Amino acid sequence: MQSIRRRLGIIIIFCSIIAVILSALFVNWALNSTFNKYMMNTQNQRNQRIVDYFQQIYKRDKKWTVNSGEEMMHEAYMSNYCLTLLDDNKNVIWGMNPNDIRERYHLMMQRAGNNNGVYTSNFFEIKTDGKIVGYVEIGQYSPILLSQQDINFKISINRSIIISVLITIFIAVIISIIISKQFSAPIKAVSDTSVKLSNGNYDSVSNIKSNIKELNNLTESINTLGKRLKEQDQLRKRLVSDISHEIRTPLNILQNNLEAMIDGIFPVNEERLNYLNDEVIRFGKLLNNLNLLKEFEEEKLTLNTTTIFLDELVSSVSNEFYIDFENKNIKFNLNIDKDKDFQIIGDEDKIKQVFINLLSNAIKFTQAGGNVWVNIDANKDKVIVKVKDDGMGIKREDLPYIFERLYRGDKSRHEIEGSGIGLTIVKRILTLHSATINVESVVGIGTSFTLYFNKKMS
Repeated sequence: MQSIRRRLGIIIIFCSIIAVILSALFVNWALNSTFNKYMMNTQNQRNQRIVDYFQQIYKRDKKWTVNSGEEMMHEAYMSNYCLTLLDDNKNVIWGMNPNDIRERYHLMMQRAGNNNGVYTSNFFEIKTDGKIVGYVEIGQYSPILLSQQDINFKISINRSIIISVLITIFIAVIISIIISKQFSAPIKAVSDTSVKLSNGNYDSVSNIKSNIKELNNLTESINTLGKRLKEQDQLRKRLVSDISHEIRTPLNILQNNLEAMIDGIFPVNEERLNYLNDEVIRFGKLLNNLNLLKEFEEEKLTLNTTTIFLDELVSSVSNEFYIDFENKNIKFNLNIDKDKDFQIIGDEDKIKQVFINLLSNAIKFTQAGGNVWVNIDANKDKVIVKVKDDGMGIKREDLPYIFERLYRGDKSRHEIEGSGIGLTIVKRILTLHSATINVESVVGIGTSFTLYFNKKMS
């Protein structure tokens, strides 16, 4: 299995080589095409010049002889083409032998790496005063004749292209190595960190930085994930400890009292038996709450939705806690704006459980002589309920976890009776109703829960 750096480097190098080769082929084709057009144009000009020359010869001599224009033979031989002069009846006056230039031409083409060559010829009319007076045949072993200088020029161009390709490929390899390192280094660091996280090393952090936004986001995300996994691991260990404590406490009380009664240390009377029965009931409530939480988390609950007047429901729940407020000397304040609509859609029993849990917590964690407020308000889309107390408050570091199962914050809150799942049930019920809850708290000042419900649409 290849590393991402190696694979990325190979891909970049391969693409670079293909791009360079294609570019070189295109440049070579374009240069050859342009050069051939130039040579063809030059060759056509040469042909016209030869025809014009013979026209001048005929005008001067008024006839054709075996010496007419024979001085052109030397130029033709040196330039690798053949000339044949014919009269107006196409009778040969004089002509060159194609074999005289074949060997010379083939030797030149072998040097250029091209052995192909088929002799072809073209006839051109020689006119004087609009009358055809003869013909000149121009033959050659290639559609385009190249001189030695032309061949050397083309070889030089091709050699330069090949050298440029090699240099470009070398530079592309160096650049690809640098680029692949820039891309792969953050990804490799994140990969290494994720492997360490999967092995339970939640302190692992990727410190590598990248100027690429997506890679930088990836690094930050894996670091955030590691931090949350560490927090969840600590929370898991704490939950195990808490639930062990919650279950062990009533069992220890039962065991110790029963052993004392068996040994005759405690008398077996109604008062003692009632005390033990209360511990059994408390233990049963804990198990029932855990079972209820399990049902919520497995989403097995079915909501029996109906129209709920939230102000009336909150008032009803508050009245149920009247005696509790009185017994603890807590002042309760309920503020409702009578001119607004507080209708929502939901399961009345489940919503009622939300406020039972919140008011129960407010009473538990508020000292005697304290205050509890419930304010109900509404805007265009939401019904807003705030449950506030001036109790002991919650530490800032505990706030992110108060909705977790069995989480009860610092040790001072453990001294107060409770299962630690009341807020977990609140959160789950609100989630099922597409409602949200926010919490604000300051130690020694109090806690405020704000709930947002979607209003019933008309």
